[in-house]
Amino acid sequence: MQPGISASTHKSKHLYISEYFYKMKGNKRPLPLTVPPAIDIFVSWLGAFLGIGTVAALSLVYKMPLLVLSFGASAVLIYGVPDVPLAQPRNVVGGHIISAATGISIYYFFGTTWWSAALATSLAIVLMLITGTVHPPGGATALGAVLNQASPIYILTPVAAGAAIMVIIGLLVNNLSPNRRYPRYWL
Repeated sequence: MQPGISASTHKSKHLYISEYFYKMKGNKRPLPLTVPPAIDIFVSWLGAFLGIGTVAALSLVYKMPLLVLSFGASAVLIYGVPDVPLAQPRNVVGGHIISAATGISIYYFFGTTWWSAALATSLAIVLMLITGTVHPPGGATALGAVLNQASPIYILTPVAAGAAIMVIIGLLVNNLSPNRRYPRYWL
């Protein structure tokens, strides 16, 4: 034991460290793994195809910038697991907009460095948590703003407009399945 550390303090540090590493063990995955009904798998495919297809076509064919890489991950949430809070319209649109604004601000003040990329992503997470708009692909949206040296228009197009289109496609397609209701909530 180190000088100046009581036995109880030493024991509590040991318990904390033990508990800390114990949490990393995780739990067993519940069995059996469930595969969604075929209609839901088809609706997930259709939604992702139409959502990404729409923003990609508008971007690539009609030269309307509406596509960012993070929308691929948004498609997984909106069309694959539309019931989760992270896939709801407030989270999708709000999370992307907040993250885009964060990334642009960090780029504007600090340029493109390893730490500005990390700062934009981590600050976007904090702001999404504070505003209740957590959408994991938003982290990539903030990172993309810094790495691609985005201008302020990036917030409106491609990010806000593209995210809104993805949500609209989600509204139209997810509700085709009798097992789904999208959104679960708006605000």
